[in-house]
Amino acid sequence: MRLRTLLVAVTATLAAATPPAAATGATPATPPGTPAHACSPSVALTGFSDALDKTTYADTFVGNLSALSVDSGGRIAALSDRSSLFTLDRKTLRPTGVTALADEHGAALDSEGLAVDRDGTRLVTSETEPSVRRYSRDGRILDRLPVPDSLRVAPAGRATSNLTFEGLTLLPGGRTLLAAMEGSLSGDTPGVVRFQTWKRHGEHFALAAQYGYRTDTGLGVSETAATPDGRLLVLERGFRAGYGNTIRLYLADLSHAGDTSRVDILTGQADVRLARKTLLADLADCPSLGARARQPQPNPLLDNVEGMAVTGARHGRLSLLLVSDDNQNAAQVTRLYALRVRLPHHPAG
Repeated sequence: MRLRTLLVAVTATLAAATPPAAATGATPATPPGTPAHACSPSVALTGFSDALDKTTYADTFVGNLSALSVDSGGRIAALSDRSSLFTLDRKTLRPTGVTALADEHGAALDSEGLAVDRDGTRLVTSETEPSVRRYSRDGRILDRLPVPDSLRVAPAGRATSNLTFEGLTLLPGGRTLLAAMEGSLSGDTPGVVRFQTWKRHGEHFALAAQYGYRTDTGLGVSETAATPDGRLLVLERGFRAGYGNTIRLYLADLSHAGDTSRVDILTGQADVRLARKTLLADLADCPSLGARARQPQPNPLLDNVEGMAVTGARHGRLSLLLVSDDNQNAAQVTRLYALRVRLPHHPAG
């Protein structure tokens, strides 16, 4: 299956075929200095690929992809929420390996978040409990991180099933791990979600600060990725039947946010200071580049985007790779997106 358009990751130029200009339609007028294929003044779409859609590798369905992370040698680790972890070639984004994951009893995971540690171990979340486990490259469980009781799925805790650890990222330096809840805890103000962190102690991680983050109305957090300066890229996602997906990319700053780990009911008002966020782009505003949707969408480029990785960074400019989760559904697509992002200045203090 040929690639629909030129897809560029910062680590390499990917093999792709560029559609003729007539296939992409006219590019809307943009302000001076705004990059071509702009989604906003800060974000440009480099390209997309449907090459992995409804394919198999080593008798494993290549889909249900919920998370991405850069692996050794620039390769891409792509996590399926059906307990499979794929390795993708950094140039072609084709699978070159797959590892089966399981819990301590050999049962499948609802695997949603992924971070590859500096020693090559894989940190993987499961939404079921929720949990974070450390795996070796060959899929052996090495460790399981502690999780606050309040973040567990009810009745053990206050979380809602399928709305727990959706995003996972290591902050610069690799000493702090952050997991993002997709939805609010019972009792917290709807739309205010919690980001849990852990600090590294030797080979293990111990519970650390927790932060609050307010999503847009009707949206949840589908992924987070740390920027080189310690801020967070946050994907917010929603779906409405007959309309389609809303996908927004935000930049969040935790530097002045309060620790919510001892705040029982989080209202987002006077109880604690939430993370500040800045909208970088609504992906519905990106050029479609000839993409086709299989169900109603505000932009045919959109689908159920769940995974995101920073594939390169230089002087405040990032290259991102995003992926959509097709849910193994004929009406959805496994689509990879390449974006260029210019980060706003990080204020001092």
